[in-house]
This record gives sequence, C-alpha cells and structure tokens, in this order.
Amino acid sequence: MTKLADFLSIDPDTRHVSLNGRNPAFYGDPNRVYAALHAQCPTFYWEEQKQWFFTGYDHVNALLRDRRFGRQILHIASREELGLAEPEPHLTNFDLAELHSLLEVEPPEHTRLRTLVNRAFVSRHIERLRPEIADLAEKLIDGFEKDGETELLSAFADIIPVTMIGRMIGIPDEMGPQLLKWSHDYVGMYMFKRTKEDEYAADQAAKEFADYVKELIAERRREPREDLLTHMIHTEHKGQYLTDDELVSTTIVLLNAGHEATVHQIGNSVRIILESGIDPRTLFADEKVTERTVEETLRICAPVHIFQRWALEDVELDGLSFKRGDKVSLILAAANLDPQKFSDPLAFKPDRQEAPNLSFGAGIHFCIGAPLARLELNTVLPILFRRLPGLKIAAQPTVKDVYHFHGLEKLELRW
Repeated sequence: MTKLADFLSIDPDTRHVSLNGRNPAFYGDPNRVYAALHAQCPTFYWEEQKQWFFTGYDHVNALLRDRRFGRQILHIASREELGLAEPEPHLTNFDLAELHSLLEVEPPEHTRLRTLVNRAFVSRHIERLRPEIADLAEKLIDGFEKDGETELLSAFADIIPVTMIGRMIGIPDEMGPQLLKWSHDYVGMYMFKRTKEDEYAADQAAKEFADYVKELIAERRREPREDLLTHMIHTEHKGQYLTDDELVSTTIVLLNAGHEATVHQIGNSVRIILESGIDPRTLFADEKVTERTVEETLRICAPVHIFQRWALEDVELDGLSFKRGDKVSLILAAANLDPQKFSDPLAFKPDRQEAPNLSFGAGIHFCIGAPLARLELNTVLPILFRRLPGLKIAAQPTVKDVYHFHGLEKLELRW
C-alpha cells in the first residue's frame, strides 16, 4: 500500500494541504486521507483546488443548513463585481440545462421547483414502488444466476436505478442505456479529472438530453399520463407553471441524481459487505437490521463526496474570514468519518447507533431522491445476497477516476 506521505502533505500550522486528486492512491481509498485530515486539520486549504474545505461533521452539517451560504451567487451579485469569468461558449447547452437545476438554485426559485416535484418523492409514495423494484432485481438475477459469476455493475447496479427513475418520470425502459450515456457524459463536468474533451462531451449530452425531454414534454401536453413529467407540466404553484426550460432542467437533474449515485452505492455496498467478512444473513435478518446495514454502508463509502457553497455575505467561520463571493467545499464523505461523532470511524459496524450520515446532504438542498435511493438499496441488497449465497469478490475491484464521485469501474463476483 502506498504511504500517505508519498502523495499527501499537511501543514497543520497554516492548515494548507497538498494532494493530487487524480492519484489512484487517494481516490482508490480516500477514507485514510480523510482520517489523516481529521487528525491534523479538519478545515484545510487544498492548494491544488485553491479553495477551503471542511471535513468536520458539525461544520459540514451546519454549513449545509447555513443560509449565509448558497448554491448560487449570481442572483445577488454580478460576474464583474465578483471577478468571475464570462460563460464559456462551448458550454452553452450545459449552462442552459443547469440554469434551473434544483441542485443549483436558491429560494424563491428553489422553493417553487422543489414544491412541484416533492410530492412524488415523499416516502409514502415511494414505498409503493417496492414490489416493482424487487421484481426487477429478481428478473435481473434470473438472467445470470446460473452462470456462477457476473460483473455486477453492468448486469445489475446500472440497470435498476435508471429504470426506476425513468419509469417514475415517464420514460420507456428501452431508453435506459442512452440515459446512462448522457448522464455519464453530463456529470463529467463535476469531476476533478475534467478535460476540454469532457466539457465538449457534457455539452453535447446536455443538448441531446434537452432535445429528448422537449419531445417528451410536447407528447405529454398532447396526451397526459400518470407520470411525474405530466404532473410537473400540469401542476401550478401560486398560479405559476414550470416553463419548458425549467421542465428540462428539472427532468435532467432528477434523471442524473436519481440513478448516478445509487449505481455507485450498490457497488460500494456489496464490496464493503463482502470485504467485511460478516455473514450477510445477519446483516439482512429483518427490515430494521437491513436499514442499519444500508445506513452504515452509506456512511463509510458514500457515493458523492463534495458539495460546494458560495458565501452570500462576509462570514467568519472556524477562525477564517470569507468574503461574499468566496467558494467553500464540504466533504460529506469525510464528515461521515469524524472521530468526534463516530467511534472507530473507519470500521464497518452495521449495528452503529450514532450520528446520522450526511451522504444525502442536509438543509433545503437535502437530496430529494433520498427516499427512492434508500428504498432501492434496502430492497435489492437483501435479494442479491439471498439469491446468491456464497457470493465472493472474484477480482480486486478498481475505483473509478471520477472523484468527487466514488464508485467502482466494475465489480466481478462469483458464487
């Protein structure tokens, strides 16, 4: 194993850290880096990213809820005032798709958008999908059970979340592979490894994605159905309906967020369970035990690691002064490992009853799809381990170079 000192430099006095986010020794096992940061400087300036980062649970939890910080800044200040560069022409389609994204806007726009879609994602509505999710998982396993081996992501994890969110919105199952391709290209914009080619691919994906959603919108206006897209088109909030641009942005963010992280988390969870050596039958003995197991996998190997916030006013925090327009980053996955909150934080302990994990965020931007993701994980993981007793990892899993997401390239299994 590569020593931390070979790729991580921490100066606790200045709280400056040097770390190459593209180094496989980091993104392959970020938890040990987070442990070192907790031990020496939980709040730090990441020199390569030129930004302050917070890893402490209490700081991250508070910042997610702090209305002095927001996901956007241009609603209260101009680019010129903040010294921000003008938008890149080659990202016009991507920027338009992001313009009304639930992840990117602040109240009152956020309140209106979220109110219109929230009803579909509350737990009591989502719970009705459990039999459908279970049926899909069973059928997928039917397809490879006799083989004695499979690559879990392509045969199982990739398919379930995109199929379920697609069905909720009103997109046919056969569009699943195309939605996955658009989504993978689109979220390339959020990653540390982003190149100019990634940017062109993301913009092209945004254009094709948007064009497809516009066709669907036109169809649903002509022929309404019992799906989320029809609901968003025909439901008003205080006399206002969503515009086409808002419908496109909202549909894209729901599709991306509705499966991308869950795909990673199914793989992460299966890996952590198999590597723990704990008998899966004890981890999924009943619903309560299953829920605790799933929450512990979300805590120790979260699928999304970083969210950023703009300072909307001058703020003093943890001995630091931030000016309006400064950007800070919160490492949710590191907050989940804070030794002040979690005993033996790097250990997988499914019977933990400590602080709730922050993997879905907190505050007004708490992940709207969290009930769906939790239901999918709580439904498919017990089925997988029940159907395939003796499940083992067949080849050393490789983590994708997609930080600040965290997921596997593939997960080869045998039984």
